[in-house]
Amino acid sequence: MRSYLFVPGDSARKMEKGLGSGADALIVDLEDSVAPGAKEEARRVTADFLARARDAASRPRLFVRVNALDTGLTDADLDAVMPGGPDGIVLPKTVGGPDVTHLGAKLAVREAEYGLGDGITRILAIATENARGVFALGTLAGASHRLMGVAWGGEDLSADLGAETNRREDGAYADPYRLARSLTLLGAAAAEADAVDTVYTNFRDMEGLAAECREARRDGFVAKMAIHPAQVPVINEAFAPSPGEIAKARAIVDAFQANPGLGVVAIDGQMIDMPHLKRAERLLRRLG
Repeated sequence: MRSYLFVPGDSARKMEKGLGSGADALIVDLEDSVAPGAKEEARRVTADFLARARDAASRPRLFVRVNALDTGLTDADLDAVMPGGPDGIVLPKTVGGPDVTHLGAKLAVREAEYGLGDGITRILAIATENARGVFALGTLAGASHRLMGVAWGGEDLSADLGAETNRREDGAYADPYRLARSLTLLGAAAAEADAVDTVYTNFRDMEGLAAECREARRDGFVAKMAIHPAQVPVINEAFAPSPGEIAKARAIVDAFQANPGLGVVAIDGQMIDMPHLKRAERLLRRLG
């Protein structure tokens, strides 16, 4: 998956529009985009949407962002949406592996209760929205077989730090946020999960978005979250491997399969070793 589009959980219209956005996944949001007094209605609207959209012939993956574990709202969120069989749950303000394990246990109970396949519901953890989460990134490895992605967030983190802004005057992230971004890459790699880049909040600046996507892909992120449908085509293009990259990855995998006893093979005059193989296999897995 390349693109995750947020849609508010209390707007059936925006959810339906999101289905046609081209995003690889929708994140139906029960957290920040829903006012405290509208949570119950948002749960109902989201449950209705999942029931309608789940069995569609061609649809994006359907994730739901629940409220954080320390809010006391998570169980009510899960009780409302899990009967609809979402593909995954997005956990905001994750504080390391214990939070992921805790959510995994909640999901296991509800999968059994609602007749869903055991372990079918995946977890995308947003893991840097507070300082505690940043320090706990190293504990994500082994926390749950459900953990498929780790994302970072700079907006909530800046509020937690009491910062005036999270970006410098030139538009680049300030040092604390670049550190959180880098540690997210390392934490995701250690957990053998996808690294997902944070949102680009200026949804009218497509050039800035494209530049940030290119930088993220260069460094190892495989997807990016979006806050507006117009951002989706830019993100998809940036994170989609080219035909040449796909062909090269398949050639590397084929070469090692044909020579199982070798640690290095030659392709087009270049020496290819195990790190190249690992990177090629990862790219091909992303193609589904």
